[in-house]
Amino acid sequence: MTTASQQDENENTQGTAATAVDNDERDRLSIELEAAQAELAALREEVLREHAELDNQRKRMARELDTARKFANERLLGELLPVIDSLEAGLKVESDTAAHLREGMELTLKQLLKVAGDNGLMAVDPAGQPFNPDHHQAMSMVESAGHPPGHVVQVYQKGWLLNDRLLRPALVVVARHD
Repeated sequence: MTTASQQDENENTQGTAATAVDNDERDRLSIELEAAQAELAALREEVLREHAELDNQRKRMARELDTARKFANERLLGELLPVIDSLEAGLKVESDTAAHLREGMELTLKQLLKVAGDNGLMAVDPAGQPFNPDHHQAMSMVESAGHPPGHVVQVYQKGWLLNDRLLRPALVVVARHD
């Protein structure tokens, strides 16, 4: 038989062992909790850093876009400067005839059209061609013995394409279908 003191001693031993297991479990859980809290703090810091980096990138892109808008036509305007110089020089000349004035205007127009062409601008001058509703706007239709039906008889105003996209349609008169 076991005595009461032996039972008390057995319970104390079991209690001490249980307490030791509980303490080991608490220590392990405490270590895991500290590790999880450290990882959470590191992740929060990383998220804050990434957020700040994205915000800085967004601001940088906005500045670059603003600069690009301000100076988008810099090359074109730089190429137009010689045309402006030609016009100013032509205005300073004391022309004795209309022929000299016309010659200067023709040279300046040629220079201007070259700059426009170099920058993707192309004239749409459809005289005698079939009517194209994508590039032409019909102002009227007329009977014309010299033109097939549906062809452009007269151009009131040239159209313009910018890099193959319609900038302004040509205003035209079209030969009527019989």
